Amino acid sequence: MSQYASSSSWTSFLKSIASFNGDLSTLSAPPFILSPVSLSEFSQYWAEHPDLFLQPSFITPENFADQFPPELGVPDAETARMLAVTRWFISTLKSQYCSRNESMGYEKKPLNPFLGELFVGKWENKSNPEFGETVLLSEQVSHHPPITAYSIFNDKNSVKLQGYNEVKTRFSKSLMLTVKQYGHTILSVKDEQYLVTPPPLHIEGILVASPFVELEGESYIQASNGMVTVIEFSGRGYFSGKKNTFKARVYKNNEDAKSSENALYTIRGQWSGSSKISSNTRDAKGKVTTSEEALFYDADRTPAEHLVVKPIDDQHPLESRKAWKAVADAIQSNDMDLIQEAKTELEETQRELRKVEEEKGISWQRRWFNEVDYAETPAEGAEVPDENDTFTSLARLLNLSLKNVPSGTKVGDKEDKKEDLTAAHWRFKRDLWNNEEEIVL
Repeated sequence: MSQYASSSSWTSFLKSIASFNGDLSTLSAPPFILSPVSLSEFSQYWAEHPDLFLQPSFITPENFADQFPPELGVPDAETARMLAVTRWFISTLKSQYCSRNESMGYEKKPLNPFLGELFVGKWENKSNPEFGETVLLSEQVSHHPPITAYSIFNDKNSVKLQGYNEVKTRFSKSLMLTVKQYGHTILSVKDEQYLVTPPPLHIEGILVASPFVELEGESYIQASNGMVTVIEFSGRGYFSGKKNTFKARVYKNNEDAKSSENALYTIRGQWSGSSKISSNTRDAKGKVTTSEEALFYDADRTPAEHLVVKPIDDQHPLESRKAWKAVADAIQSNDMDLIQEAKTELEETQRELRKVEEEKGISWQRRWFNEVDYAETPAEGAEVPDENDTFTSLARLLNLSLKNVPSGTKVGDKEDKKEDLTAAHWRFKRDLWNNEEEIVL
C-alpha cells in the first residue's frame, strides 16, 4: 500500500471517480500520481531498441539460420523475420506499460496532449553505423477523443512504421480502470509489411494509491507473407503465477491459427522480464514434437537506447517538452497550486484557439497526418485508401474489422456489429514532413 493511500487528496480523488462518468483526461489527480511526461512521448517506445527494430531488415536467405538457436530449426528467412518482428514487439511493452511502475513504485497519470502537440527526435546509433539514423515524429491529431499519431522511419535500411493510438476507459465497481485501445501500427521492412494490434488492459491498485498496469486479451501480428502471431496476455497466476505473463504462438497462416496444435513456435514468459521459445514439429503420423526451450527475450538484460531530443530552448512552442515545461516543473516540485495554475494557462490558450477557429469556420490543420476513410460509403470529400492499401490487405488476411472498434476486433464480432460505426484511420504523409520548414530534429 502506498504511503499516500490515506491522504485527504487521494480520498477525495477516489470519491470523485467513484461516481465519475466522462472523459478521464478532465480529472484532476493528486500531484504524487501525476507524471511530468506527456502521452505524446510514449510513441518513442516502439523503437527504443534500435537493434531489434531494425533486425528484420538484416535477415537474408544467406544468414537467416544464424539468427536463432539451431534447435528451433528455423526453415527460411521469412520465418526468421517473423520471429524477429515478434521479439521486437515484445521488447516495446515494458517501457510502454510498466517502466514507471518499477522506477517510481506505481504508475503515473501522463499529461493529456493538446491538439497539435508535437514530439520529435532521433536515434543517432553512433555506436552502430550500419543502423543509420532513425527518426520519430509524433503528433496529437485529436483532443476529444485523444488520438496520437506517429511515424518512425529509418531510410538507410528501408524500415518504416506508422500508426495511431486512442484509448477509451471506464471504472469498474471495484475502482479498477479498464482500458480499450483503438488504432493499430503498420511496420514495413523492405518489401514485407506487418500489422500490429495493441491489447486491452486494466489498471489495478487504485484503491491503495499504487496503480499498475496489466495487459489482457490478445494482440495480433499479421505479416504480408501470410504468417501470423497470436499473443495472449494474462495477469498474475493464469500461466505461471507471475505478473505480466504472456503466451505467443506463431502460425504459418490464419487457417492453421484456428488450432493451437498447429503452432510452429510457442513463446511464453513475462513481457516485463524474460521469455523462452520452443518449436513444434509434426511427423508423418501427425505426432507433434516440441524442442527444448531457448531464451527468446530478456527485458532486464536489454537496456533501452534513449531518443535524442533537442534542448527545450531550441524547440517550437508546439513541441511537447517546451509546451509543458511549467507544468512538468510544478509536478516535480509537488506543488498542486502551481500545477493547476500552469495547466489552466495552457488549456485556456488552447480553448481560445479553438474559439477563434470556430468563429472563422476553420479547423486545425494537421501537420504530418491525414485521416483516411475506409468505410464502404466514404464521407463526401474524404480521402480514401489506395487500391493496394496495406492496412486493407493485412486486415483481410486476419479477418480484422476496418471500422473504428477496439483493436483486434474481428469481422462479425459484437463490437463490429454495432450500428453507425465510422472507419477513419490516420495515415502518415511523408511529403508533408519532407516539406516541413518550422520543426527540426
